[in-house]
Amino acid sequence: MSDTIQIKGNVKFPITLDPGVWIFDDRRIDLNTYFDQGRKEENIEEDYVKKTANQWQREIQEGAVFPPTLKTEQKFEKEKVLTGTFGMPLKPFLSNAEPLTNAKTVVFETENGEVEMPIEKAEECILAFSKEGKPLKEDGPVHIIYGDGSNRNDPIKKVRAIIVK
Repeated sequence: MSDTIQIKGNVKFPITLDPGVWIFDDRRIDLNTYFDQGRKEENIEEDYVKKTANQWQREIQEGAVFPPTLKTEQKFEKEKVLTGTFGMPLKPFLSNAEPLTNAKTVVFETENGEVEMPIEKAEECILAFSKEGKPLKEDGPVHIIYGDGSNRNDPIKKVRAIIVK
């Protein structure tokens, strides 16, 4: 079993995804709360820019010295990363692969077969990559959860490739 997944097929740029490094990505989603809280549509890149700007502003105002509150926040974040259940939105990865204009569907190739869906629905999917702080080794490297969370208790498992057709 490989720990990486390829986005390939009818795309301008085939991409290899490594879920092992996503734990450090600010775009990660806490799956314990994501579907239960009222989801609001967000622009992920805009949210990232806002968080970065706020951090920059904070360092300008307070200096680069880390006050005790910032250390406490970092400790909380570290604890959350070590025990949390996380996923990543699929949309930014599909966008970076640049599906060709005639691309209509996405196929999730698994050990147990293939799951096909329209590209619009696939863009809403979430790639779950950790559960309770541990990578999905046994039936991973990722699980596919629909954007509405309807299959979050029974996700698509053992994903080996994402093929755009």
